[in-house]
Amino acid sequence: MLTRKDFEGGEQPTWCKGCGNYGILNAVKMALAEQDIAPHQVVIFTGIGCGSKLPHYMKVSGFHTIHGRALAVATGARLANHDLKIVAVHGDGDGYGMGLGHMLHAIRRNIGLVDIVQNNRVYGLTRGQYSPTSTPGMVTPTSPEGAIDRPVPPLALAIAAGATFVARGYSGQLRHLAWLIGEALQHPGYALVDVLQPCVTFNRPSSYDFYNPRVYKLEETEHDVTDKTAAWELAYEWGERIPIGIFYRVEGVPTYEDQVPALRAGPLVKQPLTKLRPEQIKELQAEFI
Repeated sequence: MLTRKDFEGGEQPTWCKGCGNYGILNAVKMALAEQDIAPHQVVIFTGIGCGSKLPHYMKVSGFHTIHGRALAVATGARLANHDLKIVAVHGDGDGYGMGLGHMLHAIRRNIGLVDIVQNNRVYGLTRGQYSPTSTPGMVTPTSPEGAIDRPVPPLALAIAAGATFVARGYSGQLRHLAWLIGEALQHPGYALVDVLQPCVTFNRPSSYDFYNPRVYKLEETEHDVTDKTAAWELAYEWGERIPIGIFYRVEGVPTYEDQVPALRAGPLVKQPLTKLRPEQIKELQAEFI
């Protein structure tokens, strides 16, 4: 039986003390261990941001992409070898800003991957600019008079686009977050796990003191995760009460991989190259090796 220690990496995190990324890192380790997914069976794709160093601190295969492109590259990996568990881990700026278009296409394809967004509602790595999920009026280096943009509603957007698994966790609720990520890993198709993650340096109003008295777990209510309308309404609940948990889940929707004829014989990386002529194989080797 795997444990969290099986995923311990050789480097120590360099995040600020108290950063919500620590909770996300530990929750990912716990979820993989509990789902009995060995380090060699998962690849974590990240973008650019503080939290995108997460695979540096784990014993797994990791791949840094350029800003906003984590889902695009992760999709390619999933199609090349759909035996692997594919996880994208990136921030709200990476995922809901530059990468928002890729998110929508991953959703409509229902590609089999887990999309974990570290939502601290600010650009932390670049020293505190407002992000796509920042609160209107937020004063930052790029909005000295207060942000005037309306925030992106990621959960409502995912539900409207046809996502088959939509959830929100909180890095201050480690056990609950690990459970959510585990449920997402089991789900066939695209699974969004938006994680409320305090940035203790650049977004102090959205602190643990703000979230702790407000978050409540949907599984402790009568919420029906198959009720799309109810999930949509809950996605907009924000203020004195903030829901976390699984908002929406639907089974039986074909994944993109299920519908690609070339993948029915198994992962592409395991298929023989018998259909290629020797000269074609040599051309491929010359191009990529």
